[in-house]
Amino acid sequence: MAPPPPPDLIDDAIVEILLRLPPDEPEHLFRAALVCKPWLRILCDPAFLRRYRAYHGDPPLLGLLHRLLLDGDSAPRFASTTSMPDFPHPGSDGRRTRPLDCRHGRVLVQMLDDDESAGYLVWNPVSGDWRAVPELDFDRATYTAAVFCTADGCDHLDCHDGPFHVAFVGSDATWHFLWASVYSSETGVWSTPVSLDNGRGFHIWPRRATLVGNEIIEMYFTMTQHTAIIGKYIWVKNCLSVVEPPPQATNSRWVSLMTMVDGSLGLAGAYDSSLYLWLRKVNSEGAAEWVVCRIIELKTKIPMENPSDRASVVGSAEGVGVIFVRTGVGLFIVELKSERVRKVDEPGAYFSVFPYMNFYTPDRGSLLSLARAL
Repeated sequence: MAPPPPPDLIDDAIVEILLRLPPDEPEHLFRAALVCKPWLRILCDPAFLRRYRAYHGDPPLLGLLHRLLLDGDSAPRFASTTSMPDFPHPGSDGRRTRPLDCRHGRVLVQMLDDDESAGYLVWNPVSGDWRAVPELDFDRATYTAAVFCTADGCDHLDCHDGPFHVAFVGSDATWHFLWASVYSSETGVWSTPVSLDNGRGFHIWPRRATLVGNEIIEMYFTMTQHTAIIGKYIWVKNCLSVVEPPPQATNSRWVSLMTMVDGSLGLAGAYDSSLYLWLRKVNSEGAAEWVVCRIIELKTKIPMENPSDRASVVGSAEGVGVIFVRTGVGLFIVELKSERVRKVDEPGAYFSVFPYMNFYTPDRGSLLSLARAL
């Protein structure tokens, strides 16, 4: 006689197993949803998806967009860091676009028309939804911006469709004035801009900004002319100021601001084939100071094109402990926890990397899209 079939797993056991599928390889969730109708029901249940996000904590890095230094605005492309298909970019229809930020499940994209800005989009790659943000009518030679969730009490694990703000800072053509303004998705208007006469001739380095804090959000961005300096904007107080970087970083444009594990401001830079990490902390006298918290040797970890090739830090991903480093060989991810290095893109003049972090979980619409792509 044939052996009896194995007993069916009860739903609670299946849920506990499916909860442990890794979020950084979301195709496992999608394939599991196609196994049978009971699994599909579990994996598309909003209650399960909330548990899944809470169980894994910080959203995984699903992919990235980037800006190039020499070639200007690159062809629209979302470079996936997983085995899932790439998300279609808003500029895939031929329109020129420029990524400005990725945060809280959203991507801020500037739309360009004949070298002039035609406004902005806040785009959700997972759902494909987007919302238009009006253009700013202010002189800006260089600029950066940040998009972030403003929902009360949000843990930012699944907030990509809620209310948001866009903080925009720019420097004028004289490089003497900085200004900043904030757009609210709830009011649909930009705030009255605040300005600062820096008096030192610094202009904003158009790279991804960093946000620090929860209730009072501080936006930090890099500026440069002869030396590097850090700008600071507190949108609640509508206040602009400057912060001195570590002395070792004043002569380099190739540094990246980041949010540290404890929520404080950090900075990463590559010098003499080593990756340096600084932490800005308050000392016993109540003054803020920069402290070197880690040094990672890159010479044996990242391949170089030739002996004169140098590594440059071009971005970071908050929450997942990742630094983006470019050499003449390509674009690499340095995982801070393990110091593991992984190549994620081909050689190019990478200037600023915009990491997209989100949970890509099944719903019936995305399952149909996946089935077409596979």
